[in-house]
Amino acid sequence: MAAAWVRLCALVLIGVSSGAALASDKTPTAIVVGGGMAGLTAAYELQNKGWQVTVLEAKPGMGGRSGLATSEWIGNTKAQPVLNQYLDRFKLDTLPAPEFVRTPGYLIDGEYFSAADLAVKQPATAEALKRYEKTVDDLARSIDDPLKPQATSTLFALDQITVSSWLDKLQLPATARQLVNQQIRTRYDEPSRLSLLYFAQQNRVYRDVSDRDLRAARLPGGSPVLAQAFVKQLKTIKTSSPVTAIVQDKDGVTVKVGSVGYRADYLVMAVPLRALAKIQMTPGLDNQHLAAIKGTNYGWRDQLMLKFKKPVWESRARMSGEIYSNTGLGMLWIEPALKGGANVVINLSGDNARLLQAFGDKQMADQVLIRLHAFYPQARGAFTGYEVKRYSADVGTGGAYLAYGPGQISKYWRLWERPVQRVAFAGEHTDALYPGTLEGALRSGQRAASQVQDLLAGKSFDPVKAAPVAATAAAGAAAAKQGKGGFFSNLFGGSSDKADAADKAPAKADAKPADKAEQGKPGFFSRLFGGGDKAPEPAAKADEVAPAPAPAPAHAPAPAPAPAQPAAPAPVAKPAPAKPAAAKPAAAKPAASKPAPAKHTPAHKPAHKPADAKKAPAKAAPAKKAVTDTQAKAG
Repeated sequence: MAAAWVRLCALVLIGVSSGAALASDKTPTAIVVGGGMAGLTAAYELQNKGWQVTVLEAKPGMGGRSGLATSEWIGNTKAQPVLNQYLDRFKLDTLPAPEFVRTPGYLIDGEYFSAADLAVKQPATAEALKRYEKTVDDLARSIDDPLKPQATSTLFALDQITVSSWLDKLQLPATARQLVNQQIRTRYDEPSRLSLLYFAQQNRVYRDVSDRDLRAARLPGGSPVLAQAFVKQLKTIKTSSPVTAIVQDKDGVTVKVGSVGYRADYLVMAVPLRALAKIQMTPGLDNQHLAAIKGTNYGWRDQLMLKFKKPVWESRARMSGEIYSNTGLGMLWIEPALKGGANVVINLSGDNARLLQAFGDKQMADQVLIRLHAFYPQARGAFTGYEVKRYSADVGTGGAYLAYGPGQISKYWRLWERPVQRVAFAGEHTDALYPGTLEGALRSGQRAASQVQDLLAGKSFDPVKAAPVAATAAAGAAAAKQGKGGFFSNLFGGSSDKADAADKAPAKADAKPADKAEQGKPGFFSRLFGGGDKAPEPAAKADEVAPAPAPAPAHAPAPAPAPAQPAAPAPVAKPAPAKPAAAKPAAAKPAASKPAPAKHTPAHKPAHKPADAKKAPAKAAPAKKAVTDTQAKAG
């Protein structure tokens, strides 16, 4: 009897150990929703770790919000480390950028100026731009840690102010204000819709990154070339597969595409917030996430490529690279085309893009061509065609890229960095350092892949905690009132009483769609082509802007782990009943990767540690943006 009992126990133990062995040998599975740069990166990294990955993309093609440019200016390893890491890995060739395009140029009333030309021919405008850049640098230095921009109540109060109202205090001359507005709306959104705290934080990230670093090379074929390199490595991709529902339970995740179900252990959600709003999730997201989906501002941009048989501007200027116009032509990129022709890629952004929503593509191309023809009379005769990308009109995007509006950092800062049960989130909007950029998208894909592996290993993530918005904002207002030499006094000039009066008003007025300096000018085309960007009349008693105190500079983020090789994914049908598991999102650390906004990027990155990035490379010249950012906003 005793011997039989021993044999029975032995058999039970053998069965248990065999089951455990089988379980440990099971290949983990993941579904990636979204075939933009963030989703492709996450899928690639997981596949390289031995996961079976299925990518589901709603559109017929991959690559997300890649731009129209047939080639693209990109930054070096200092500006975009993660991007350069993947270019090296996939052996994608780049061409060194000519020196004359490594700093931005200006098209003022049809005349092209390099930065050096501007100092000689329009000294007042050049000096005003220098004063603006110095003030932006002072503002950026007020952010000690770009990963914690709201660390103090005083800084938190900046989130209640718009960039436009802050610019009004600088009292820039008309031309300088028009150029500054164009730089800001191209990189983010209309200044009247942008949080001053977000603007300060992003300039802090790029503070030590020069224009030359941001335009160091040209990538022939643009970001679509990188997207295709990822696609070639992945085993299971399903295009034209819009996801309609996601059900999580204690054992896995079921994803519905029409009547077809795909089953996996974990999921990476790599779609813009507007697309996420159309997906039914069970259990549903909490109120803070739902509010972020509806309330987070996206920058608006339409991208237009005009094609010419020859570069009609050569006789008057050697235009190339990033060019800002004061005449409503947006930010221009000039690039060579095949057979000796040339292309002009124009980014119409901010309210300029919003105003054109009623236009058809051909009407929009005609209006821009008319304006270009006025400056370059051979333009119409050399014109051969156009292409248009309207990010603003894309129902799945609802804009081009993340651009926090007033009060939104207070509510949603780094919210999407934390997983929700079995779902990790990726996309440029989830990167804290390089949002809105190719670098940020790549970084976010690395971070999401790392988090999914942590979830499999049993790691628990802390739940998201909503920031006490009202209390913090009140504290910020109180801080602004404090004695002489306070932050607002130093930043905006004058005594603390003046600062208090100036700051309270903008907090309310800033919520308006656009300030008077940018909207109330006569006529649609006057507004579109520059008339509405005139600088405001000087106030009777305006405070001079003084530099803000300079906190310690941020350290560069730690290098991120290099991506691995791909493996194989697998669709499965069968939704399982949802059983909400205790949600445990944890404060995620941005993975390595945009240009200066390492959020990207989040941002840009060959060597950032997803988990350890604490402080990001800062930006040398404010309000400047990597070519990659303007041309290839990440998806």
